[in-house]
Amino acid sequence: MKARRIPRWLVGTLALTLAFLLAPAGVAHADDVPIPPNTGLTDRGAGVVTAADRDFVIKVRLAGLWEVPAGNMAQEKSENTKVANIGREIAKQHVALDNLDRAVAKKLGISLPNEPNGDQQAWLNEMRTAPTPAQFDQIFIDRLRAAHGKIFPAIATIRATTRNDSVRKLAQQTNQFVMTHMTLLESSGIVDYAALPTAPAPAAAAGQGPVPVDNQMLVAATEGGSIPGLSNTVILLVLAAALVVGVITTMRIFRAR
Repeated sequence: MKARRIPRWLVGTLALTLAFLLAPAGVAHADDVPIPPNTGLTDRGAGVVTAADRDFVIKVRLAGLWEVPAGNMAQEKSENTKVANIGREIAKQHVALDNLDRAVAKKLGISLPNEPNGDQQAWLNEMRTAPTPAQFDQIFIDRLRAAHGKIFPAIATIRATTRNDSVRKLAQQTNQFVMTHMTLLESSGIVDYAALPTAPAPAAAAGQGPVPVDNQMLVAATEGGSIPGLSNTVILLVLAAALVVGVITTMRIFRAR
């Protein structure tokens, strides 16, 4: 009996299906990270201004009051071209952020300081008296990286809770600056990550114990469509194996005719 050839369309379809099942899930690349637009963010000074809002606007001002001179100092004292460039960029960006901050403060009637606070002045003095350029670089990078890490959570809190539209927009803008500055500082390659403060334990941060497990959650997990402990990879492998078996069976049927 003459074996019947399997149609090409069937072989192609089965091959494409198998390739689709075995293909890994798409990976997000750095270029895919979206930059949040300012669409919908107004700046009319509308909404209640809380004590936390005022404190935030003041802290943004204070950040510029010491980071601008620190960045200028990096250009003068550092012998590391990368550190000097980081200082120049951070100083320039803080001038722009300070302009945004002062505009909001004027609109909302918030009084701003004109000098760094005691801690910030001590950090600047520490940089001025650094005995060597290399020691200056370490102090400059570590102090600024730690400071940005401290204000980062505060920005998130204000952005999520403020009732005032101008403060909300300022928080959005400040977040972009701080993320950029943290990345710039880390690009120096000399950040002492071990010296950075650690995050509090989850239970302590939330002020409560472990989240209780609802019996209905357990029922939904066991009776739902997903099977606990069974990964997507295993499921795909099973489907692929079934497809291969189907291909072999189909080939045998055609040969038998």
